[in-house]
Amino acid sequence: MQNENLLSINNLSISFFSNKEEKEIIHDISYYLNTNEILGIVGESGSGKSVSSLAILGLLPKRISKITSGSILFNEQDLTQLSNKKFQEIRGHTIAMIFQEPMSSLNPSMTCGKQVQEILLQHTNLSKKEAKEETVLLFEKVKLPLPERVYNAYPHEISGGQKQRVMIAMAIACKPKILIADEPTTALDVTVQKDIILLLKQLQKDEDMSIIFISHDLSLVSEIADRVLVMYQGKIVEQGNVSDVFKNPNHTYTKALLSSKPSLNNRLRRLPTIKDYLNEQPKAEYITKEQRHESHEKLYEGSPLLEVVNLEKEYISKSGWFSKPESFKAVNNVSFKLFEGETLGLVGESGCGKSTLANAILLLDKATKGSILYNGKDITKLSKIETRKLRKDIQIIFQDPYASLNPRISVGKAITEPMKVHNIGTNDIQRKTLVLDLLDKVGLDHSSFNRYPHEFSGGQRQRIGIARAIALEPKLIICDESVSALDISVQAQVLNLLNDLKENFKFTYIFISHDLAVVKYMSDQLIVMNKGEIEEMADADIIYDSPQKEYTKKLIHAIPKGL
Repeated sequence: MQNENLLSINNLSISFFSNKEEKEIIHDISYYLNTNEILGIVGESGSGKSVSSLAILGLLPKRISKITSGSILFNEQDLTQLSNKKFQEIRGHTIAMIFQEPMSSLNPSMTCGKQVQEILLQHTNLSKKEAKEETVLLFEKVKLPLPERVYNAYPHEISGGQKQRVMIAMAIACKPKILIADEPTTALDVTVQKDIILLLKQLQKDEDMSIIFISHDLSLVSEIADRVLVMYQGKIVEQGNVSDVFKNPNHTYTKALLSSKPSLNNRLRRLPTIKDYLNEQPKAEYITKEQRHESHEKLYEGSPLLEVVNLEKEYISKSGWFSKPESFKAVNNVSFKLFEGETLGLVGESGCGKSTLANAILLLDKATKGSILYNGKDITKLSKIETRKLRKDIQIIFQDPYASLNPRISVGKAITEPMKVHNIGTNDIQRKTLVLDLLDKVGLDHSSFNRYPHEFSGGQRQRIGIARAIALEPKLIICDESVSALDISVQAQVLNLLNDLKENFKFTYIFISHDLAVVKYMSDQLIVMNKGEIEEMADADIIYDSPQKEYTKKLIHAIPKGL
């Protein structure tokens, strides 16, 4: 069957309004989508990927935005001219969308099955019984385990990967001609991500759908898409076949994006950023195996800063008044040593015990058994006063900087408050001077001191989180998925920053992430966790080059390798 244009976007411009000012954010973009094709759209946050796709479904916020020029042709009909009533007939029926965050897209007060059934009842002539049967079949199609159970489950009762599958089932329920998938795998484990990608490819083949796949992960797009377009600052800077664009990029921005992702083959001393490329192409400087071996010999000479011995964390769950309590070991018999100046990587699928282990080390969740020795002293036996003193030495950088910052407190106050508590600086003037110096170090200007979290981008907020953590002059910092939601180029900046700070302040890191390429780049030693236990532990390069366990092989095999 010959390809033909199913969707055609022509000279589209979109403006947003703020304080009676009009600002154009999508500038004269044109592209097409063929029948039975997967089109990838890549670019950083704010590049216009999602906004231009929301316009296709007439979902732009009404009072603050408008399409200022151009057309969106679907089946020879201009979607920019449709009324809301006409759009309701199209949405979910002939054009459907999978949103980025399934938890906020699903209704928490309705069972998963009812939410999918509702779409079928709205757009088809099925009876309630038939719609229920079709929903269970859809759950089977998207490979949900125990479809009947998921039908009756509420969103909070299933995992992130399962929620995403429910969203996919909802999107394909009416066999749409076009499916728009907006960052459908962000923050999912590498194995779940691979499953979702394979599922979308299979569904596209089975249903003869066309898919617009939006992501900031270039490797992922290269694995799923036939063609790709690259967006930057509201414009399309490059488009074409995936192999042409990714193997021979023409635009400097595309070259920068491709170079910003850590490689699994070579270890760069510093990741190139967009800014580096836009100024001039940076020279790549690699760390050799000999240099790495030499630095490790020095690193492991002394005594460990932290030693975890036979650590266990058990949870007791009780499902009813008269039911027998059930125990579950989230962390089971975990032992390892961490040396000063080392970065220890911690990987594994969701639920493997990574964050539980981190919380036990931070004394946020008391271990059931075992000991945690910090500078030779067992911190599980500390008094409340001693624990409070220890808080200064062991800090955490959270996954979601926005949720971890108080929206009502300025950045300066958020950083100086813990400094006050731990008696860093003699007065407010001195503390402010120290904070301004910290803002410089993390790449933020001094005006940030009096601004609030909502005024910053995701990458900038993560820098604020880093500044707050290092303000207490800690010895050990736990980075819990601290770059997982960032764009590739912003991620490169933050990883470079963490390595610079490590060098300058002799920090020690425990680096937790589901992005295995990032963990390999950052880590000296690597721990692979599975079902609460250590599956494998060795030098990061050795584990990647020759994994010993099937579970580790499965994780490494799931890394997108399209580029």
